Amino acid sequence: MSETCCDTGSRNQVPATPENKKTPGHDKHQDWAGHWPLLSALLILLLMLVLEFGFHYQAPSPYGLIVYMATYLLSGYNVLGLAFRKARHLDFFNEFFLMSIATIGAFSIGSYSEGVAVMVFYSIGEWFQDAAVDRAKRSIKALLDVRPDTVTVVRNGEAVTVDPAAVKIAEVIRIKSGEKVALDGILVSDVASYNTAALTGESKPDTKRKGETVLAGMINLDKVSEIQVTALFKDSKLSKILEMVQDATARKSRTQLFISRFAKIYTPIVFALAVLVCFVPYFFSETYDFQQWFYRSLVFLVISCPCALVVSIPLGYFGGIGLASRNGILFKGSNFLDVITTIDTIVMDKTGTLTKGVFKVQEIVTNGISKDDLIRIVVAVEQNSSHPIAKAIVAYATDRLNDLKANDVQEIAGHGLKAIIAGKQVLVGNAKLLVKFNIPYPTEIDQLADTVVVLAVDGKYTGYLTIADELKEDAKLAIEKMHELYIQTVLLSGDKNAVVTKAANLLGIDRAYGDLLPDGKVELVQQLKDKGRKIAFAGDGINDAPVVALADAGIAMGGLGSDATIETADIVIQNDQPSKIIAAIHAGRITKRIVWQNIILAMVVKIIVLALGAGGVANLWEAVIADVGVALLAILNAIRIQRMVLN
Repeated sequence: MSETCCDTGSRNQVPATPENKKTPGHDKHQDWAGHWPLLSALLILLLMLVLEFGFHYQAPSPYGLIVYMATYLLSGYNVLGLAFRKARHLDFFNEFFLMSIATIGAFSIGSYSEGVAVMVFYSIGEWFQDAAVDRAKRSIKALLDVRPDTVTVVRNGEAVTVDPAAVKIAEVIRIKSGEKVALDGILVSDVASYNTAALTGESKPDTKRKGETVLAGMINLDKVSEIQVTALFKDSKLSKILEMVQDATARKSRTQLFISRFAKIYTPIVFALAVLVCFVPYFFSETYDFQQWFYRSLVFLVISCPCALVVSIPLGYFGGIGLASRNGILFKGSNFLDVITTIDTIVMDKTGTLTKGVFKVQEIVTNGISKDDLIRIVVAVEQNSSHPIAKAIVAYATDRLNDLKANDVQEIAGHGLKAIIAGKQVLVGNAKLLVKFNIPYPTEIDQLADTVVVLAVDGKYTGYLTIADELKEDAKLAIEKMHELYIQTVLLSGDKNAVVTKAANLLGIDRAYGDLLPDGKVELVQQLKDKGRKIAFAGDGINDAPVVALADAGIAMGGLGSDATIETADIVIQNDQPSKIIAAIHAGRITKRIVWQNIILAMVVKIIVLALGAGGVANLWEAVIADVGVALLAILNAIRIQRMVLN
């Protein structure tokens, strides 16, 4: 039993790095070390029962007292030691001090077996609590710590096995069939299939083609493939995910913080009540028996231990974080499991959140230049952007020779790009960009239902491209599920109103707003918050980071999402599926329900046994069994979360 048995927020915070991974032999030793407290407690319990049957009907001999005392010290030396150390720091209101006072008091009035029983059952209960918390943390760690210890890197034409941390950006690594990818990169081979379950929670194969991104944690399913590294080991998405989950266990929810504060107030109050139970009857009873009332106060002390609350509640939140992680949803703190259950309005970006973000050029319309020249100019500018639309245009023109080079490229948030090509000013973006620079253009562009990329050269409109995006397969289902939960849906986008309205109508979204700059999104979300709405915002672009930060729960699409948005968000959806937002809400609701079941169970049982103890109905045996029993029931209830399935 550790000194921090009821302070689960700080235990086992060991970074899950390859050098910290245990060998099988070490794990076996750790298992025996972990089980020894339980085995010793059970042996002590057996010895105690033998002593009880041997001395129950007669005063114990000096030898019996020695055996009782030895048994007591063997089972309770940790508790007594911790109580003493805390008392030296004037900390008297803790479970260790309560147990020590109660058991020493039991010995002082001759209740030897009961004093030993308190320590033995308390130790058994603590072992189950520690084991359950450790299991929850290990399951979270094992879920995500799938980074391999070594990686095969191709150097000077030879395959060399090295530590992943030693691989540099732009080097090529080789992944064998069945092997895990150690670093993020771009596929060099023509095609390869990967299992992405560790990142997305989805076990179905994901086929990647040459030039597409492959992330650490994916498992190569077929032939040998080669990947050019684009991020260092410590900067891979999987490493960041692991850090997020580890940090999440340290961020306490409001319920946890409340229980911690409650325990600090509750324990001294119960201690004071125990003193009153012992001495107040002296002034009202003519047949006052100190030993009788002192015994009742000891029962009061034993049952008052708040461990069932302080341990089972963090365990419930660990379980909730683990449940969500297995489904490709990362909560950055226990507090966000609570927040997500209060959401009544979900605001969403369009591109990359509800749509696939995979655009295709549909139509090219020119004004005074050829289509090839228009494409060459637009590509020269757009290849400096990481926006999905820019990638679609560049991909469309991959087979065209482009000798143009854009200089002094500037991004104008919510509008597009400005650059210099061959000494001429070039503007590439949406129609608002031309309005900003007072450049006239055909008004029918505003009525088009597809995304439009316009081009202007030296202040003159020269044509446009239309780009079509595809809605995600589960987008409509996600909106329907939100409505079933009585959640209002809002669509915000920098795209023009015609495109945004069309998408909103197809999906059944309640309200939609287009032509928004980043500050316009922030303003609309702030207006909703001012009306008392609890807002979750889901987005993926770097321009979504401010509104993600403003929302009560910021949700980032982690696959297509920018690093800035993922860093700012409270919740990360790893596979970009909108339906996972519903799964996140369910994870929060399941966790909250079980946590409150534990709180109510513990408080009701404790109040009943406290009353029975004060009335002389419950004895020390019943008090300690009730205390340990409640703790075990709460732990088993919390563990259920880890076995549940999200819809």
